[in-house]
Amino acid sequence: MNSEGEWILQMDALFIAHQAQLRRAAFKILRNWDQADDVVHDAYLKIRECSDNKVEVKQPIAYLFRIVRNMAIDQYRRYIFELDLFDNEEEGLLVPDKLRTPEAYLMHYQDLNLVMKALNKLPDRTRRVFELYRIEGYTQRMIAEELQISVSLVNILIHTAIRHCKEALSSRS
Repeated sequence: MNSEGEWILQMDALFIAHQAQLRRAAFKILRNWDQADDVVHDAYLKIRECSDNKVEVKQPIAYLFRIVRNMAIDQYRRYIFELDLFDNEEEGLLVPDKLRTPEAYLMHYQDLNLVMKALNKLPDRTRRVFELYRIEGYTQRMIAEELQISVSLVNILIHTAIRHCKEALSSRS
């Protein structure tokens, strides 16, 4: 196998092994999981396209993270530019937004408080697993490794936390 083929296989393996971390790195910049997924996918395609250049990479993992980070920053800048560009358009400004009424804010605020109180009543490990999964974007396997517990226990704890939150929300009515 030639060095180009080996390089592509190495990059493929690194992308697979570090996909969740690359996704989180993009998410930290973009604050949107779908956009983070797009950036990671585009970074993968860019690496594959650049395989013809035979660039020698001494630290391939750092190289991948740098590409994802740069592409996420570029996408964020493009998003801000487009916001500024279309900010002054008057189309749609007079349409009432039913999702942003004071009543809707109050309802969401109350729901959020109920969920926060419910999470605070959970055991520390259960709450931590839920936060890592739902807020930090960790996979169940990553949580299991970090907390040194089984993946099946992680799954049970996530479902326990979700059920607890749903019960708290259903008791409000």
